[in-house]
Amino acid sequence: MTDIDPITLAVIQNGLQQVCDEMDLSFSRSAFSPVIAEADDRSDGIYAADTGELIAQGEMGLPVFVGTMQFSTMTLIEMIRDGRVLPPEEGDIYIVNDPYLGGTHLMDVRFAMPFYYQGELFAWLSNTGHWPDIGGAVPGGFSATATAVEQEGLRLPPVKLFKRGVMDPEIYSIICSNIRIADQRIGDVKAQEAALKVGARRLAELLDRYGAGTVRAAIAELRGRAAQQMRGKIAQIADGTYHGTAWVDSDGVVDEPLKIDLKVTKRDGDLHFDLSGSSPPCQGPMNSVIATTRSSVYLAIKHIFPEVPINAGTFEPLHIDDPVGTFLYATYPRPVSGCAAEVSQRIAEAVFAALVQALPEVVTAAPAGSSGNFALGGHDPERDRSYVMYQISGGGYGGNAGHDGLTNGCSTIGISKTAPIEVMEQYYPVLYHEYGLREGSGGAGAQRGGFGVKYTVELRRGEARASFVMDHGRVGPQGVLGGADGLPNAVTIHRDGRSYVPPHLSKDQDIRIRAGDRVQVGTPGGGGYGDPFTRDPDLVLADVRRGYYTADEARERFGVVLAADGAAVDAQATAAARHRA
Repeated sequence: MTDIDPITLAVIQNGLQQVCDEMDLSFSRSAFSPVIAEADDRSDGIYAADTGELIAQGEMGLPVFVGTMQFSTMTLIEMIRDGRVLPPEEGDIYIVNDPYLGGTHLMDVRFAMPFYYQGELFAWLSNTGHWPDIGGAVPGGFSATATAVEQEGLRLPPVKLFKRGVMDPEIYSIICSNIRIADQRIGDVKAQEAALKVGARRLAELLDRYGAGTVRAAIAELRGRAAQQMRGKIAQIADGTYHGTAWVDSDGVVDEPLKIDLKVTKRDGDLHFDLSGSSPPCQGPMNSVIATTRSSVYLAIKHIFPEVPINAGTFEPLHIDDPVGTFLYATYPRPVSGCAAEVSQRIAEAVFAALVQALPEVVTAAPAGSSGNFALGGHDPERDRSYVMYQISGGGYGGNAGHDGLTNGCSTIGISKTAPIEVMEQYYPVLYHEYGLREGSGGAGAQRGGFGVKYTVELRRGEARASFVMDHGRVGPQGVLGGADGLPNAVTIHRDGRSYVPPHLSKDQDIRIRAGDRVQVGTPGGGGYGDPFTRDPDLVLADVRRGYYTADEARERFGVVLAADGAAVDAQATAAARHRA
């Protein structure tokens, strides 16, 4: 422990957090693409100068980027030391999206800037933004049938896009020559740069106020306290091994499910994660790079113990064995476009399934667990310009010991939200015919799962190509402790008077649609928690009155029989139905 007084320590902690939060806001407010500006698919953070370990990350950034940006910064520092990357100078900004170098998928483009204070490298500032297109076989980068990473888009090793504060026009030209809608990318690039510069100014102000020595000491103290707090939470878990399983629908190429097999062992005050029993590497894009696999475990534990602050110390008690030989340890040239958006959420689901046995009063049933990646690329004849539309969707959260699951919550991996449909209709030649709750999609339980959403979008003019990389289409999010699974994902394309369901249910690519054709999606509901027949009948009645379930569904799922007029519960008939069950 240090001699820093508690008030100063708290102020510095919140000051570091505020630096990252301002970077997040700056990034979203100045970005061009709706996926960043409206959906907030981005993150910003501060990382240690010598190790790349996490110091602070914005509260409004994607949790899955917590681990990956740390690993990416670590890899960058290592490559600089090895001479594989040019050393930093003040004003430089590196760009990298290589998933095998501490990343996710190619669309998540990371910037890293060395931060100097009084001539000394004090830290690294880094951010990640989801670009709506990075080239590759299909608009949007989500190639459902890719068998090599080259088919997914442009792969960038760490290179200096900005040198001493000036963007390198040759490197930028290479990038633009390999991606779609290149003329629109400058807005996102400048937004990422601006966010880092805002962070540099704010961090310098914090250092001016307290001094570099005091802030360094505070960072070390905060790391130690985070590790201590995490171990305090882990102490609630009894020593032993807990097993959790989750399934990926398919890899998009071979129509067979992929198994995530997790063993969590609590011993000596720490948690040890073994994923070695999972399926081998797959042909399609559902492989996960190790940085994403580790980060998925981190974010799952943060969901369970949200009170622990985020920095490198948070992860110290979490030991993850490298699952070499499985699809959760992807190496070049395995395709990985689905790793961050989908596989990561299945890993988190396996963690929840394992630890709900140890902490039933804390852990929830499975959430929807799909980002609902839907990309539509084409040319708008009215505006005479090309576009790539990318949409993510919410779903139901799992029920828990205290209450029902959240309806239309964001994905497990982040705080990203669906862009407003008014914005999408303004930017792209589409019309939404519906966007609402998917009634009945929550799994039955003593506390039911939250509901997913359903939407139908029509192409208004021209032609386009639709691609999907979603999941939970084969089975829904799992219920726990007797709760029922939520409804699975559902995708239907209506074109030329016919309805088409992808063979892989929620994965397909390059589907050609014309004006008047429609895409219909129903996202998963969360899993139920506890025996559905112990749910308060009055709560079931309230759900029926709101239109969430029909009277028949109330009887089948909860054993609740409504009175003839549907205005009240028939208590005698309900008791008899539950007794028979």
